[in-house]
Amino acid sequence: MDWQEISGNWVLVPPRPTAIVHFLGGAFVAAAPQVTYRALLEFLADQGYVVVATPFVNTFDHEAIARQVARAFEQTLDYLQSRVLKRRYLPIYGVGHSMGCKLHLLIGSMLQSERAGNVFVSFNNFPARRSIPFFEQFSQFAPAFDVEFTPSPLETFRLIERHYPIRRNLLVQFTADDIDQTGSLMEVMLRRFPDLTTLQTLKGNHLTPLGQDLKWQAGSAFTPLDAIGQFMRQEVFKDFNHLKRTMLLWMNPLANV
Repeated sequence: MDWQEISGNWVLVPPRPTAIVHFLGGAFVAAAPQVTYRALLEFLADQGYVVVATPFVNTFDHEAIARQVARAFEQTLDYLQSRVLKRRYLPIYGVGHSMGCKLHLLIGSMLQSERAGNVFVSFNNFPARRSIPFFEQFSQFAPAFDVEFTPSPLETFRLIERHYPIRRNLLVQFTADDIDQTGSLMEVMLRRFPDLTTLQTLKGNHLTPLGQDLKWQAGSAFTPLDAIGQFMRQEVFKDFNHLKRTMLLWMNPLANV
């Protein structure tokens, strides 16, 4: 299974797909999701999910980015349905990490895109002053630069409360993540869809979803060295693997993981 570039998206198509994942990454690693999130996305493809990862470059206009990535996804979806899936219906899940969560929320709230559910990992909705390195220092010398994201954090929550339509949502936060705002998003979601909103708190940090899996290839005869290698792999990637299982079981409770 190889990565394909279709309409600006990076795409993986498994042999017998069962659903589609639209993936959006974090602000500073989203330009090449097929590289930065490769292990996570290839895992989902191995489980039967068509993966459409949309790259983007962060600007202050998050609404424009949301519209751009939604348009790119729809173009790729049209191609897949006509050329690959032969118009066969597959449920679509949005999966976002950090800023990618905000973009999925804006897409749902502003564009009413069809989704079977959304997965929000390490939601981040901080203002520009906290999100951009050296913003405070720079704005002191250039007051005209003192701007905010569009929509602002407060406006984003208002949009979600009034217009977000996707009823089934998984929110994931990590125990050692000091820039996570999942708690605030959870409060909003519980007011909208209290019975279909799930919160999972896992061990890990803000970078856990970027975990690069280690492939340990055992020899023809299983040796003590192979046992040590597999143990180290399990320990090093325990948090990352737990995230993968949590996401998969939420999307498909019958999955064998």
